[in-house]
Amino acid sequence: MLAAVVLGVGIGGFLDGIVIHQLLGWHHMLSGWYPSADMPLMMIGDGLFHLVCLIIVMIGVALLNRRAPLPERVLLGGILAGWGVFNLVEGVVDHQVLGIHHVRPGPDQVAYDLGFLASGVVLLALGALFARRARG
Repeated sequence: MLAAVVLGVGIGGFLDGIVIHQLLGWHHMLSGWYPSADMPLMMIGDGLFHLVCLIIVMIGVALLNRRAPLPERVLLGGILAGWGVFNLVEGVVDHQVLGIHHVRPGPDQVAYDLGFLASGVVLLALGALFARRARG
């Protein structure tokens, strides 16, 4: 299941970067530290973030390749749990501790940050539930 969780961490990072950074444009990876920086710096930060996500996905795929195939529910559960782990770690470390950025800066920034953390808890719980039912 570790391989599926690692894969889920990378996928969760990609979804965060694609949806929140690129499609919604709510923040960029370094926008909390450099709020008035020009777009090339923001693009470099986002690009490095996506590169790390790609490396994590590749590690997850390599780990999956080294073992017998997982049942589909276990794989899905691990991916969901990994996505939840990503949201929790990124939400606590990047948003709260380091202040690299917030989900959506502005007057409701705390609500968005807490919602992001809550989504991590829900994804982690759903992933554990899927994997547990598949094993049982």
